[in-house]
Amino acid sequence: MRLLAVHPSGLMYTRVFLRLEPLGLEAVAGAARDAGHDVRLIDLQVETHRDLMRLVRAWQPDALCFSGNYLANIPEIIDLAIAVKAARPACFVFVGGHSVSFTAHDLLHHAEGAIDCVLRGEGEASVSALLDAVAHGGDLLAVPGVLTTQGTGPPPRFVERLDPVRPARDLLRHRRKYFIGTLDPCASIEFARGCPWDCTFCSAWTFYGRSYRTRSPEVVVEELAALREPGIFIVDDVAFVHAEHGMAIGEAIRRRGIRKRYYLETRGDVLLRNKDVFRLWQSIGLKYMFLGLEAIDEEGLKAFRKRISIDRNFEALEFARSLGITVAVNLIADPDWDHARFETIRNWCLEIPEIVNISVNTPYPGTENWQREARRLTSLDYRLFDIQHAVVPTRLPLPEFYAELVRTQQVLNRKHLGWTALRGATGQATRLLLHGQTNFVRMLWKFNSVFDPRLQLADHARAVRYEMTPPPAMLATHGAAQGAPRIDMKTVYIHGPTGRKGRKIDDATEQFVDETRMGLG
Repeated sequence: MRLLAVHPSGLMYTRVFLRLEPLGLEAVAGAARDAGHDVRLIDLQVETHRDLMRLVRAWQPDALCFSGNYLANIPEIIDLAIAVKAARPACFVFVGGHSVSFTAHDLLHHAEGAIDCVLRGEGEASVSALLDAVAHGGDLLAVPGVLTTQGTGPPPRFVERLDPVRPARDLLRHRRKYFIGTLDPCASIEFARGCPWDCTFCSAWTFYGRSYRTRSPEVVVEELAALREPGIFIVDDVAFVHAEHGMAIGEAIRRRGIRKRYYLETRGDVLLRNKDVFRLWQSIGLKYMFLGLEAIDEEGLKAFRKRISIDRNFEALEFARSLGITVAVNLIADPDWDHARFETIRNWCLEIPEIVNISVNTPYPGTENWQREARRLTSLDYRLFDIQHAVVPTRLPLPEFYAELVRTQQVLNRKHLGWTALRGATGQATRLLLHGQTNFVRMLWKFNSVFDPRLQLADHARAVRYEMTPPPAMLATHGAAQGAPRIDMKTVYIHGPTGRKGRKIDDATEQFVDETRMGLG
């Protein structure tokens, strides 16, 4: 079959700070191609809707799949599915990915027949079986993970091993368009999949059933050696959870003499526990690290169920500084913040050398926050669920909340991307320009045109054609006097929990994880 794989457009923050290759979609495309299908891929982060429809009419795909990893892209996916069906009615249209796995019923309802099925869970595991069923008129509901308007197939299944998963990177036509900060151009790679923790704001653990699986160091290093990009973003939810695995990959890279610059995400407690791993990685090219602090007080950390003290987080920052690694930290702005709280955050952020990112506390389907959210949401418009808009009632009037949020972001932007910072980055910017790379330089001047409180407020006034089903606790609270029911998070899992055997970590690391999580999953 001819399969066209489509990644939707970029979101608000990707227009400024980063644009990453669609690694998950490349992996699904690779699995389909390995099964003998003719596959093409288009990324609407760097191409247009017109490009997509031109390709549909010219190539006439038999099947088309959308990557639905982000809630805010769902209206775009639905509208494009409708357009594809109008242009080629015989094309089988399906959607997979992280967010649509949690919102599959709503998606099929909104699409009114334009989407033939949703493939929940890991797409690489079932895409071949799905395409075979489509090609031969088989039973779609026999395919694991499939959901149609007619019913639900068997539960999603994992790929048996991660090592054979090979992203079809060659299908991307504009590889030099992907970057994160000064890593321009930048490729992405996966060392491990899943997360054993259970933070309230995150759905990685409910998607993967708190499993944690790794790829062999030999396979990782072979893939790295084949990448032409000098910058590498490691996509693992938490890098180097298992110290032995991180050391083995790092040592293999050193033996091969692979020279890259790396960016990864991890936790402060993982950084402090596995210092030798991060020392090794700093010596082979680790330049940037993203730490999810989430809050600067104990009360905030407890709310997000991050069982690490503020002092330990600050100790982690000090250790990263000692290695000479540039650290970016994330703080979550709660809609309950007032003027004084924003001012406190601004002052704290200016006192530390790290890059600070501010996101808005947003309940997402699949998270515990969503399951327990009993307040009446101010919007169920998918497009506002991008961690840059407030969808629960704010203490401040909404215009003032956005003004404070953007003012805080502007202060941090001037600190790291303003003229003073640019003088320090002139050499890097010049080197990139000499190599024809303009992504980082363009980023420096985009902030004010994207992050504008008037634009964010105007987003709330847009006509809404597709709305999510409200959170279960909200429905219970407003529909019955007894209040919200007890939530069993295991019922939310996409991939069912497999317990200890599903986590490829040693016993000491398992104990460490248990000691640093609050324990609902």
